[in-house]
Amino acid sequence: MSGQSTTSGQTPLYTTLDSPIGELLLLGDGQALHGLYMQGGRRPIAIRSGWERCAAPFTDARAQLQDYFAGQRTAFDLSLAMSGNPFERRLWRALQEIPYGETLSYGELARCIGQPSAARAVGIANARNPIAVIVPCQRVIGASGALVGYGGGLATKDRLLALERGELFA
Repeated sequence: MSGQSTTSGQTPLYTTLDSPIGELLLLGDGQALHGLYMQGGRRPIAIRSGWERCAAPFTDARAQLQDYFAGQRTAFDLSLAMSGNPFERRLWRALQEIPYGETLSYGELARCIGQPSAARAVGIANARNPIAVIVPCQRVIGASGALVGYGGGLATKDRLLALERGELFA
Protein backbone atom coordinates (compact mmCIF):
# COMPACT_ATOMS: atom_id res chain seq x y z
CA MET A 1 0.00 0.00 0.00
CA SER A 2 2.97 2.32 -0.23
CA GLY A 3 2.16 3.15 -3.87
CA GLN A 4 -0.83 4.76 -5.49
CA SER A 5 -2.78 1.55 -6.02
CA THR A 6 -3.44 -1.66 -4.16
CA THR A 7 -1.95 -4.98 -5.18
CA SER A 8 -5.19 -5.56 -7.11
CA GLY A 9 -4.68 -2.30 -9.04
CA GLN A 10 -7.64 -0.57 -7.36
CA THR A 11 -7.51 2.92 -5.86
CA PRO A 12 -6.57 2.60 -2.19
CA LEU A 13 -9.38 3.40 0.21
CA TYR A 14 -8.87 4.69 3.73
CA THR A 15 -10.60 5.83 6.85
CA THR A 16 -9.56 6.79 10.33
CA LEU A 17 -10.76 5.71 13.74
CA ASP A 18 -10.26 7.45 17.05
CA SER A 19 -9.28 4.86 19.64
CA PRO A 20 -7.96 4.69 23.20
CA ILE A 21 -4.45 4.41 21.71
CA GLY A 22 -4.89 7.37 19.38
CA GLU A 23 -5.91 7.78 15.77
CA LEU A 24 -5.79 4.64 13.64
CA LEU A 25 -5.50 4.74 9.86
CA LEU A 26 -7.15 1.84 8.03
CA LEU A 27 -6.19 1.11 4.41
CA GLY A 28 -7.88 -1.30 2.06
CA ASP A 29 -9.35 -1.99 -1.34
CA GLY A 30 -13.02 -2.50 -0.47
CA GLN A 31 -12.54 -6.27 -0.17
CA ALA A 32 -9.71 -6.66 2.35
CA LEU A 33 -7.82 -4.66 4.93
CA HIS A 34 -4.25 -3.94 3.78
CA GLY A 35 -3.05 -1.80 6.65
CA LEU A 36 -3.80 -0.50 10.12
CA TYR A 37 -1.40 2.13 11.37
CA MET A 38 -1.16 3.99 14.66
CA GLN A 39 -0.86 7.59 13.57
CA GLY A 40 0.55 8.64 16.94
CA GLY A 41 3.31 6.03 16.72
CA ARG A 42 6.87 6.27 15.48
CA ARG A 43 5.91 5.78 11.83
CA PRO A 44 2.63 7.52 10.98
CA ILE A 45 1.49 7.05 7.40
CA ALA A 46 0.87 10.13 5.26
CA ILE A 47 -2.36 10.16 3.27
CA ARG A 48 -1.42 10.08 -0.42
CA SER A 49 -3.15 12.16 -3.08
CA GLY A 50 -4.38 9.09 -4.98
CA TRP A 51 -6.16 7.58 -1.97
CA GLU A 52 -9.91 7.90 -1.51
CA ARG A 53 -11.46 8.51 1.90
CA CYS A 54 -14.38 6.10 2.22
CA ALA A 55 -15.68 4.78 5.54
CA ALA A 56 -18.23 2.22 4.27
CA PRO A 57 -15.80 -0.59 3.34
CA PHE A 58 -14.33 -0.43 6.86
CA THR A 59 -17.59 -0.77 8.80
CA ASP A 60 -16.80 -4.28 10.08
CA ALA A 61 -13.18 -3.43 10.92
CA ARG A 62 -14.22 -0.30 12.82
CA ALA A 63 -16.93 -2.18 14.75
CA GLN A 64 -14.58 -5.05 15.63
CA LEU A 65 -11.85 -2.64 16.76
CA GLN A 66 -14.35 -0.74 18.92
CA ASP A 67 -15.46 -4.04 20.48
CA TYR A 68 -11.81 -4.99 21.08
CA PHE A 69 -11.07 -1.70 22.83
CA ALA A 70 -14.24 -2.13 24.92
CA GLY A 71 -12.96 -5.51 26.08
CA GLN A 72 -15.75 -7.34 24.24
CA ARG A 73 -13.72 -8.99 21.44
CA THR A 74 -10.76 -11.34 21.71
CA ALA A 75 -10.31 -12.22 18.03
CA PHE A 76 -10.92 -10.53 14.70
CA ASP A 77 -12.83 -11.92 11.72
CA LEU A 78 -11.75 -9.77 8.80
CA SER A 79 -10.36 -10.33 5.33
CA LEU A 80 -6.69 -9.31 5.40
CA ALA A 81 -4.29 -8.75 2.50
CA MET A 82 -0.73 -8.44 3.73
CA SER A 83 2.15 -7.85 1.33
CA GLY A 84 5.50 -9.18 2.45
CA ASN A 85 8.12 -11.78 1.75
CA PRO A 86 7.37 -15.45 2.56
CA PHE A 87 9.12 -15.27 5.95
CA GLU A 88 7.17 -12.16 6.95
CA ARG A 89 3.83 -13.64 5.87
CA ARG A 90 4.56 -16.85 7.81
CA LEU A 91 5.44 -14.82 10.89
CA TRP A 92 2.34 -12.64 10.59
CA ARG A 93 0.16 -15.78 10.39
CA ALA A 94 1.90 -17.07 13.53
CA LEU A 95 1.18 -13.79 15.33
CA GLN A 96 -2.52 -14.39 14.74
CA GLU A 97 -2.19 -17.72 16.57
CA ILE A 98 -0.95 -16.13 19.82
CA PRO A 99 -4.00 -16.30 22.10
CA TYR A 100 -5.59 -13.13 23.40
CA GLY A 101 -4.06 -12.14 26.72
CA GLU A 102 -0.90 -14.20 26.21
CA THR A 103 2.59 -13.23 25.11
CA LEU A 104 5.54 -14.95 23.48
CA SER A 105 9.16 -13.89 23.29
CA TYR A 106 10.82 -13.32 19.95
CA GLY A 107 12.79 -16.53 20.50
CA GLU A 108 9.67 -18.54 21.33
CA LEU A 109 7.96 -17.21 18.22
CA ALA A 110 11.02 -18.12 16.14
CA ARG A 111 10.77 -21.69 17.46
CA CYS A 112 7.02 -21.76 16.71
CA ILE A 113 7.68 -21.05 13.03
CA GLY A 114 10.48 -23.62 12.85
CA GLN A 115 13.34 -21.09 12.80
CA PRO A 116 14.79 -21.35 16.34
CA SER A 117 17.86 -19.24 15.57
CA ALA A 118 15.89 -16.44 13.86
CA ALA A 119 14.79 -14.34 16.85
CA ARG A 120 16.36 -11.21 15.35
CA ALA A 121 14.66 -11.82 11.97
CA VAL A 122 11.38 -12.38 13.84
CA GLY A 123 11.83 -8.98 15.46
CA ILE A 124 12.44 -7.30 12.12
CA ALA A 125 9.44 -8.98 10.48
CA ASN A 126 7.29 -8.21 13.50
CA ALA A 127 8.19 -4.51 13.15
CA ARG A 128 7.07 -4.64 9.49
CA ASN A 129 3.60 -5.93 10.37
CA PRO A 130 1.28 -3.71 8.29
CA ILE A 131 -1.87 -4.47 10.30
CA ALA A 132 -1.21 -3.49 13.90
CA VAL A 133 -3.52 -4.63 16.73
CA ILE A 134 -5.54 -7.01 14.51
CA VAL A 135 -2.37 -8.96 13.71
CA PRO A 136 -1.22 -8.78 17.34
CA CYS A 137 2.46 -7.88 17.19
CA GLN A 138 1.97 -6.30 20.63
CA ARG A 139 1.93 -9.82 22.10
CA VAL A 140 5.63 -10.34 21.36
CA ILE A 141 8.00 -9.42 24.19
CA GLY A 142 11.66 -9.73 25.07
CA ALA A 143 13.15 -12.96 26.43
CA SER A 144 13.29 -11.43 29.92
CA GLY A 145 9.59 -10.55 29.78
CA ALA A 146 10.37 -6.88 29.15
CA LEU A 147 8.35 -4.84 26.70
CA VAL A 148 10.56 -4.07 23.73
CA GLY A 149 10.19 -2.75 20.21
CA TYR A 150 6.73 -1.51 19.30
CA GLY A 151 5.92 0.88 16.45
CA GLY A 152 3.17 2.52 18.48
CA GLY A 153 5.55 3.06 21.39
CA LEU A 154 6.09 0.99 24.52
CA ALA A 155 3.36 2.85 26.44
CA THR A 156 0.84 1.83 23.77
CA LYS A 157 2.09 -1.77 23.83
CA ASP A 158 1.68 -1.77 27.62
CA ARG A 159 -1.88 -0.39 27.32
CA LEU A 160 -2.88 -3.06 24.78
CA LEU A 161 -1.47 -5.86 26.92
CA ALA A 162 -3.21 -4.39 29.99
CA LEU A 163 -6.48 -4.36 28.05
CA GLU A 164 -5.99 -8.03 27.20
CA ARG A 165 -5.32 -8.80 30.88
CA GLY A 166 -8.75 -7.37 31.66
CA GLU A 167 -7.57 -3.94 32.81
CA LEU A 168 -9.84 -1.82 30.63
CA PHE A 169 -8.78 1.65 29.58
CA ALA A 170 -9.91 4.42 31.87
